[in-house]
Amino acid sequence: MKSVLMIGQSNMAGRGFLDEVPTICNERIQMLRNGRWQMMTEPINYDRPVAGVGLAGSFAAMWCMENQEDKIGLIPCAEGGSSLDDWAIDKILFKNAVSQAKFAIQDSELVGILWHQGENDSYGGNYQTYNKKLQVIVETLRKELDVPEIPFVMGGLGDFLGKSGFGLNCTEYELVNHELIKFAKEKENTYFVTAEGLTSNPDGIHMNAVSQRKFGIRYYEAFSKQKNVLKPIKNEIELLEICINKPYTKGEKMYLEMMDFALGKMNYEEFMVRLSKL
Repeated sequence: MKSVLMIGQSNMAGRGFLDEVPTICNERIQMLRNGRWQMMTEPINYDRPVAGVGLAGSFAAMWCMENQEDKIGLIPCAEGGSSLDDWAIDKILFKNAVSQAKFAIQDSELVGILWHQGENDSYGGNYQTYNKKLQVIVETLRKELDVPEIPFVMGGLGDFLGKSGFGLNCTEYELVNHELIKFAKEKENTYFVTAEGLTSNPDGIHMNAVSQRKFGIRYYEAFSKQKNVLKPIKNEIELLEICINKPYTKGEKMYLEMMDFALGKMNYEEFMVRLSKL
C-alpha cells in the first residue's frame, strides 16, 4: 500500500460541510486511525468536532482512478489554527506527524506529503520568515522519514481571505502565497497548487466542500505530474465526477448499509433485508 502524510492547519484537516458533496466510498482508500488502517470516511482528519470535507478524499479518489490495483493510505495529522511556529521541529505537532508516519510505513510506502498552512501567518509580517521556517520543516521531515526525494505538495491560500468573517484579519495572504510559490520554484521535489477561484464557507476562512474537492484534484495533478499547478484545471468538475461516481463493489455497498444502520437510519430487520440483496 502507498501512503501520504497530511499536515498543516484547518484547511488541510477540512471544514467543508459533509452534506454539500457526494460521499466518496472506496475500499481502496484507507485512513490511519487508532493505529490501524480502516476504510476512509469523512471527516478523515478529526481534529475538531467541526471537522468535515477536506482535499484528501478527492486526491485519493484520483489516485485510485489512475492506480487500479493498489491501495492508498491517508495519514491525518493536520491541526486547526496551528501557526508555522507550532510546526517547528521541536514542537509536538511535528513530532506527532513523524511518529504517525513512521508507524504507517511499517506496512506502507510513503509516497507524498501534503501541506496546507498559512492563514494563521497571514498578518503581522510573518510572511517574512515563512520561507526559512518551512525549509527547516521540510528538510527535517525528509531526513527523519528517510525519504529525501519525496514530493512535498503545498496549496495556496484562497482569495476570499481578508474580506469577511474569521478571515478578515488574513490581510497578508497574498504575501504568504508569494513565499510558497518562491519556495516551490527554488526547492527540488516541491510543488505549489493554486487556490484560484475557490470559495469559502460563510465563516470567510475555511474552504467549502465543493472547493475542497477541486483542490484535491489540483493537488493530485501536482503530485502525479510533478509540476506546479498555477491555474485551475479546466476539466476538474468532469474529473471529479469520473473518479467519484464509480460503481460500488459489494464490500462498499455493505459498508454504506452498515453506516446507515449504525446511524439509526433503518431498523435491524430492514438492514438484514438489504444485506440479503447485496
